[in-house]
Amino acid sequence: MTLFDWLLPAARLNPTRLSIQARIESDPYYRLQSVQEIEAAAALGIKIDVNQATVDDWLRLPGLSIHQARSLVELTSTGVQFCCLEDIAAALSISVARITPLQPILRFCYYDAESPATPQLLNPNTASAEQLAKIPAVDLFLARAIVQNRSELGKYRNLADFQRRLALPPHLTSKLMYYLRF
Repeated sequence: MTLFDWLLPAARLNPTRLSIQARIESDPYYRLQSVQEIEAAAALGIKIDVNQATVDDWLRLPGLSIHQARSLVELTSTGVQFCCLEDIAAALSISVARITPLQPILRFCYYDAESPATPQLLNPNTASAEQLAKIPAVDLFLARAIVQNRSELGKYRNLADFQRRLALPPHLTSKLMYYLRF
């Protein structure tokens, strides 16, 4: 026994809490199931940025359905920003009390849409050639090819489908992925 072992918080010695922490650490997409697990995840430093969360991020939280997760992601992708728990509750048409236990793991950050540090994400399935040409790595020729391919073969499923259909080199795809949202 080392000299300062007696100073460790009791929570660190709790076998149940240690088991919960081990489960959370071993699986990055572990779906939290209780308030205890939310508190353990928060203690491990896990946070979900509500304005950049994916469907998978939202599904980690207990009590949220796939439909609610998709709805929240769709809202943020259109530019809606959540500033507090009340905003999320209103978007989901549920009471604030129902999502209050999620507070320790949620992070509310504001992203200025006009800031050059916040690139505007475009959906290549709906964007015009002119909008696509504003992406730094896209010239007008590629922008027109994106729109034409979409018109002929239908919507792009994801980034891999986008790359394959347009026969884009990997280095270009790695530049574009920061500007596209499917």
